[in-house]
Amino acid sequence: MIRAGRQHLVRTLADLAAQRGVGIDRYNRLKPYAAEGFPAPVSSKESRTRLYDGEQVDAYLLGKPVPPLPEADDGGDLMDRRECAALIGVSPRSWDVYKNDPALTEARIEAGGVEHWPRHAVKAFQAARPGREAAATRGGRPTRTGDQVPRDQVAARVAEMLDADPTISAATVTERLGVHRDTAQQALTRLRADRIADHIEAHPALTPAEAAAQLGYPAGQVRRATSRAEVVLRARHVAPYLADVAAALHRAGWTTAEAAPEVQFPGDDRVVAALVLDGDQAPAPALVWDERYGWRTAASRRHPITKGAVPPSEGDGVRYLAGGITPPPGDVAAALTP
Repeated sequence: MIRAGRQHLVRTLADLAAQRGVGIDRYNRLKPYAAEGFPAPVSSKESRTRLYDGEQVDAYLLGKPVPPLPEADDGGDLMDRRECAALIGVSPRSWDVYKNDPALTEARIEAGGVEHWPRHAVKAFQAARPGREAAATRGGRPTRTGDQVPRDQVAARVAEMLDADPTISAATVTERLGVHRDTAQQALTRLRADRIADHIEAHPALTPAEAAAQLGYPAGQVRRATSRAEVVLRARHVAPYLADVAAALHRAGWTTAEAAPEVQFPGDDRVVAALVLDGDQAPAPALVWDERYGWRTAASRRHPITKGAVPPSEGDGVRYLAGGITPPPGDVAAALTP
């Protein structure tokens, strides 16, 4: 975490590379941060973006003793998604839902290109979360009093209800929130699938059904969730590769931001990702990856992923790139070169 009052000292790997006078690719090949005595990152252990404390790095580079960071917790400490999730006892995937709460959205701070939240805001959110009794009564209202909950708040509300009662059904969610039955079922399926996937990552020997049982989900309610969990796990496995391709296309100048492709799960049974090519000289409006056939171009930036399970035919801006399902990032860029 970033200790209180030290946000201005945060440095990324790109900052450290610039400080050394080399490009980020060369810096990552040299890996000076792996040397003995180099300050540890202030980002969480599993974070994809490493952040460092500039005061510590400067002391190390000057051959001086590296000053320790404050050890006492402070309300102003900035915490990333994994640290926030650990603080309130939920999975990072659950935090991705909770963070859309208006109080957390307002408190969010970006440091080193990574979302963080102050410790005091996370604890305040935790204190305001309903427990089992509150979830059943919805703050004192009778359970049969339905609310027309805005669509963007449904996932967070259902997550709280699932925390309080793992056996909750779509019918109960519909009754309490006043949403359509399909909306309730979809929210439950997605939340349970993410949590089953989280549990399997922590306990790799488990099957999805075993993970669901350990989480307290009734077998009769989670067939779709266990199937989707397998898809979610495949998506997480391929995510680093997709990010590498995005980085290669950014270096080629075909994307203005080095952002990983947006991953979707059409039909809950396959992994598909879209990457918008918004550079001035981009050879296509967008690029789509499908775990069934690999990469293809798309004619639309707004709707690159087509509906239905049948792959679109070549022509009208659609071209399939050879090289298999996961060709090297450089090969993807080469295949797109006009």
